[in-house]
Parts: sequence; C-alpha cells; structure tokens
Amino acid sequence: MAPAPAPAPTASEEREKSRQIGALRALSPFMWPYRGLVAAAICALVLTAIVSLTLPLAVRRVIDNFETEDAALLDQYFLAALGIAALLAIGTGLRYALVTRLGERVVADIRKAVFDRVIGMSPSFYERIMTGEVLSRITTDTTLILSVIGSSVSIALRNLLIFIGGLALMLLTSAKLTGLVLLIVPAVIVPILTLGRRLRAISRENQDWIAASSGNASESLSAVQTVQAFTHEAASRGQFAQMTEASFDAARRRIRTRAAMTVIVIFLVFTGIVGVLWIGARDVRAGDMSTGALVQFVIYAVMVAGAVAALSEIWGELQRAAGATERLVELLKSEDAVQDPPEARAVPQPVQGRITFENVAFSYPARPGIAALDGVDLDIQPGETVAFVGPSGAGKTTIIQLILRFYDPDQGRICLDGVDLRDLARDAFRRTIALVPQDPVIFAASAFENIRFGRPDASDEEVFAAARAAAAHGFIDALPDGYDSYLGERGVMLSGGQKQRIAIARAILRDAPVLLLDEATSALDAESERAVQHAVDQLSKDRTTLIVAHRLATVKKADRIVVLESGRIVAQGTHDELVARGGLYARLARLQFTDGAAAA
Repeated sequence: MAPAPAPAPTASEEREKSRQIGALRALSPFMWPYRGLVAAAICALVLTAIVSLTLPLAVRRVIDNFETEDAALLDQYFLAALGIAALLAIGTGLRYALVTRLGERVVADIRKAVFDRVIGMSPSFYERIMTGEVLSRITTDTTLILSVIGSSVSIALRNLLIFIGGLALMLLTSAKLTGLVLLIVPAVIVPILTLGRRLRAISRENQDWIAASSGNASESLSAVQTVQAFTHEAASRGQFAQMTEASFDAARRRIRTRAAMTVIVIFLVFTGIVGVLWIGARDVRAGDMSTGALVQFVIYAVMVAGAVAALSEIWGELQRAAGATERLVELLKSEDAVQDPPEARAVPQPVQGRITFENVAFSYPARPGIAALDGVDLDIQPGETVAFVGPSGAGKTTIIQLILRFYDPDQGRICLDGVDLRDLARDAFRRTIALVPQDPVIFAASAFENIRFGRPDASDEEVFAAARAAAAHGFIDALPDGYDSYLGERGVMLSGGQKQRIAIARAILRDAPVLLLDEATSALDAESERAVQHAVDQLSKDRTTLIVAHRLATVKKADRIVVLESGRIVAQGTHDELVARGGLYARLARLQFTDGAAAA
C-alpha cells in the first residue's frame, strides 16, 4: 500500500508558517483576565531567580573566610546560606503552584472558547474539516499549550533572568573572564536559530499527522458496524497505521533535530567554560584573583550555561506550542458561511408558522456546479401540512436544511411569517422549530435526557406524555432502568425504529409552531408507524408541518403534496389530484401502491 499523503495545509496554514514564537501572543487575551495571577507568578519567579543568584556570593564568602579564626562569622555565613536555600525552596514551590494553576485555567478557557466556536458552525464548515481533527486540536494542541504555560514559559523566564543576572555578576566578578565567555555566544546562538526554525516546521507536521490519524480513527470507530460488515478492518488498520507511522516519523525527526541542537549547544557552552576555568586557575596561581572569586565566577558561568542549555531545550517546546496555538487560532478565527445579522430582528410573536420560498436556488459548497434547488417558489400557510416527495436527490432534505438555515440560499430568500431568515438570529427562530431528522441522533445518556433534549425544562410527566404520543413509552418502560436507562453511544442499545421514536418524542416535547419531519417513520414497523402517524396527525393540527417522505402512504393525508425533481417543483396538490393528473407522482404512487398490493 502506498504511503498516505501528507495532510494538505490550508492557505491560512501556509501563511502562518512564516510566524514563529510570536504566534504565542495569541494566548494573551486568555491570560489577561488573570493578570493578577500572572503578576504573582512573575513575582515568585523573580524572587527565586534573585535568590539563586545570591547563592554563589554566599559560597565565595565561605571559601574566602574558610580559614578565618572567627568561628562565629563562619557560622553566620553557613546560616545565611541555609536561609537562602529555604527561601529558594519556598519561592520555587509558590512559583509552581501559581503557574500550574494559571496554565490549567487558561487552557480550560481556550478549550471552552474553541468548542463554543465550532459547536455553532454551520454544516459547510464540517465539509472542510473532520470532526476528529477538531477534537485533536481541542485535546492534543491544548495539552501542548498547558505544558508551555504551566511549565515551559516560567522555566524559560527564570532561566532568562538567571542568564542576564548571572552574566552581569560574572562581569562584576571578572571582566576579563566574562569577555572570553562572550566570545562563544555567537557560536551557541547560530545553531539555536537555524535548528529551531527547522524544529518548528517538523513539529507542525507532527501535529498535523496526529490530527489526521485522530480524524481517521474517529470516522472508522463511529461506523464500526459498517467497517466490520464489509470486512474492511484490515484496510482501516492499515490506513490508521500509515498515518500513525507518518506521525511517528515526523516525531522522530523532531526528536533527532532537538537532540542535535541540545548536543551542539551544551558542548559549545561547556567547552567555553572549561577554557575559561583554565585561564582563571592560572590567574589564581598568579594572585590576580582569590579562590572564592574564581569559584563564584565558575558557579555563575555554570548557571549561565545551564540557563542557555535549558533555553535551547525549551525553545523546541515553545516552537511546538506556537504551532499548536496557530491551529487553535485558525479554529477561533474561522469564518462561518452562515452568519447572524449584526442587528437581528425579533421573531414575530406569536409565531404563525408561515414559510415562503421566493425564487430560491441553492448548490452545496462541496458541489458548486450541481443545483440542489433551482428557482423554487413556495408558500406554506400557517397550520398547513405539506409533504415533499420525489426521487433521491430531488432536493427534499435540502428544503429542511434551508429552513433551519444550516445553509443560506445562493439566490432568493426564505421567510418565516414574512421575515427573511437572514434577518433573524439563528438560535431565536430555531426555537420555533422541532425536527425529526432522517438519521435520528441518540446521545450517550438516559432515555429521560434524550427526550428532554427537546425541552430541558420539561417535567417528567410531560416527558412521559411525549413518549406515549410517539409510541415509545412501552419499550422505554421495559428497559432495565426504565427512563433512567443508559442508551449507549449513538443509542447502540436501541433498534433503528426505537431510535426514531425517541427522536419523535423529543420533537413532540418541544411543542414548536413548526414541525419538520425528514423521513420520520422510515425505520418503523407497520404497527409502530400507524401509532406514530396517528400522533403526528394529532400534533400537526395546530402547527405548520413539513414532511419529507419516500413512502407515499405516510403523506396521503397531507393538505398539500409538493413533488420535486432535480431541484424543481414539478407538481403540487392533494394525493387524489396528483394521481388523477398523472406524471411523476402518479408513477411513484403506482409503483408503491399497485405493485406493493400485487406483491402482497
């Protein structure tokens, strides 16, 4: 099997690759609300850095006065060193507690912000990105950011302070030796910058592969029965293994690059220290500096070298976090194809339920050259029950999706009680609509929670009544824990018909002025269909009802039947009128009723 292609970057990804650590500035809006916590963490960080820098001074005093006859003075130096160590321990613990709490808080806010953004995106957004990749960004990428905020940044700042402070104190201790040390700085910085740039690109590729494999796994696991039914397990394993190996290969290159950078930097730094120490030892022998001063200088040099080494290592983490931040920012800045108006009009009250299509044309973004609807004009009166029939791909479900404003028409407009849906806030007018989708969605929760999803404030009795109306009470009551029974992920404990009845009960409970039924009874047996059809008939009396159906027996009683073909309305009327008129509907009726009766 050929290697899987690398995930194709979007245009925004290509642009963002030119940015480096500056991408982390995008985290500042999330940290600003906790600026007090940030300030406290910085104070603790500065305290620990200052205390760390005072330790070599105490060591010098002890060494230079080690042979003094004043034992009390020597004791004081040792006690001072012990006090500094205690202060360092307290400051370090405080710094850890503050920055860890800050990191957890900021990452929690980022996760919520990203989820808040993507949960409201229209379906066209998910035509461009897999849900598994979105979940990878929310989990894997935010975990990287947590590591940086909760650890790497504070360690980097502490080492930066030690580097600057240590360098200044080295200069005060011995300008000559410090000058020699500074000669190796360019040799250290060059590999950091060169390899760091490569490290960032590899880290981004690694994260892209992780997201791609997560999306692939999510898709396969969500359709595991289909995968197994078509004996596609081996191919699925192979595809996932390829993506995982590609991710590992990128990770291996990242590790190799980072390891090489660490080796080069540490070797150059400590080579310089050894050389400087050799020169300093000669100065001590010549009497140009004391032993304590040399030890103090060496300790500061080691601290500075350690800080540089730590910074070079943390640089890689910051590079990875910068890539993760870019990916999260892309989600936060994603533009939705469907937008609420800046100043939304109020939904007319009370809602009558009149729905009008005025010369509506629409093509799905993924299929721009194929018209799903073409010049549709339709006026649905309040309280009217209208059924949409036609062959697959005629545009029936598209009408439902446009009424819910999952998409906006390319031409024309759709109105609710005379107001263009584009002038209304989506969440406001959707509250007036109840939907039973073609593929009912059952959440990993109890039957109670699944039905109450239609109206969270409904009482238990109202839930029971909705379930009875949808012919669902019997099988729910027979479950091990009745309405409290856990239905499993995607309702795996239920049959297709039972899932559909749960979805119908949810819509009945919503008690909305507009009811949308998209193949609502397609998975029901004849007895359950008859019971649900009776419930739907009763429910539709006081509300506008739109029914999408392939089985014409479920729409014979509709006030009006709209026949669609290739995105156009080709006929309208009652069942009897359309049968008498001939054409597509009469042909469909003949196939379903006459042939069905003959078969029976």
